[in-house]
Amino acid sequence: MSKSTGLLNLSCYSNQIAELDLSKNTKLKQFSCATNKLTSLDVRNNKELTSLTCSSNLLSALDVSQNTELTTLNCYNNQLTALDLTNNTKLTKLSCEKNLLQEIDVKNNRALTYLKCDDNQIVSLDLSENTALTDLLCGSNQLTCLDVSHNTALERLRCESNQLT
Repeated sequence: MSKSTGLLNLSCYSNQIAELDLSKNTKLKQFSCATNKLTSLDVRNNKELTSLTCSSNLLSALDVSQNTELTTLNCYNNQLTALDLTNNTKLTKLSCEKNLLQEIDVKNNRALTYLKCDDNQIVSLDLSENTALTDLLCGSNQLTCLDVSHNTALERLRCESNQLT
């Protein structure tokens, strides 16, 4: 992809791709590489990305700290053990289900309206700053408590198969 520096949108999902160099595709706004064989993905130079879909790969880490324009992140069905979203303040949709996450900090993601984090190992979830949240799907985790009292816009809540009391 190094010679296609003008690309704005790239969809290469459902292939057998194991390596992908996007370092020269700095204008990229939307990128989908879902259902491939990627073990790593470097999007640090893709600062204009608004949508990233890298689900159903073999990723154990994902650094989106430089992608401050992201509004949509789909990174589900990988092997992620951590996900730092501190700098992604424009994020409105996050799908990170079916990973190995033990925690997820979304306090800085105040624009978040959709959060799907099912099938992880999350033990606590602080949603007090996510007042725009309309959809929360957090089933099959290790949650013992879930406070949604600040989430008055919430329209859909799925929290089955936790340790809630």
